[in-house]
Amino acid sequence: MLINNDTIIKDDDPRIRMRSEDVPFPVPEEDRKLLTEMMEYVDKSTNEEIAEAENLRAAVGISAIQLGVPKKLTAVIIKDDEGNKVCEYALVNPKIVSQSVEKAYLESGEGCLSVEAEHQGYVYRSARVKVKAYDLLKEDYIEIKAEDYLAIVLQHELDHFKGILFYDRIDPNDPFRKEDNAHPIE
Repeated sequence: MLINNDTIIKDDDPRIRMRSEDVPFPVPEEDRKLLTEMMEYVDKSTNEEIAEAENLRAAVGISAIQLGVPKKLTAVIIKDDEGNKVCEYALVNPKIVSQSVEKAYLESGEGCLSVEAEHQGYVYRSARVKVKAYDLLKEDYIEIKAEDYLAIVLQHELDHFKGILFYDRIDPNDPFRKEDNAHPIE
């Protein structure tokens, strides 16, 4: 499947609000192929030359529903300032099994490949989460203990499985409201 800015469904498409379904095991070949292509998109999207040439928007994650496929598949790659991979996951059926009461938020706000319009405001999420999933890269079940930025990214991607977009979590009456038990991430 060709994945680029034209093939990623946007928030005006009702499919983005669909609930995703579990992927059966063993993971079907078509799902393996899709998740591999999603990983390639995320990896290439942060290379400015490739992104411009292939019509990619920079991303740290993508979920299958953003391609119109309502399955619990998500790809996450976080790189440092030099472009080195800090972590990468090709997750099948990920789920949050525990989360902190303490909150965190991105000071600059969140963005999404499926959302082209700007939505300013804070999105409060758990500062720490524990996620269990099958990782296609390791070909095994894993447990991810994530905090701060990675925790936010995982929660953002897993929200897609429920048809939730980041701006659904912004307070419409006071978008920059400060919560006492939350810390900013730059």
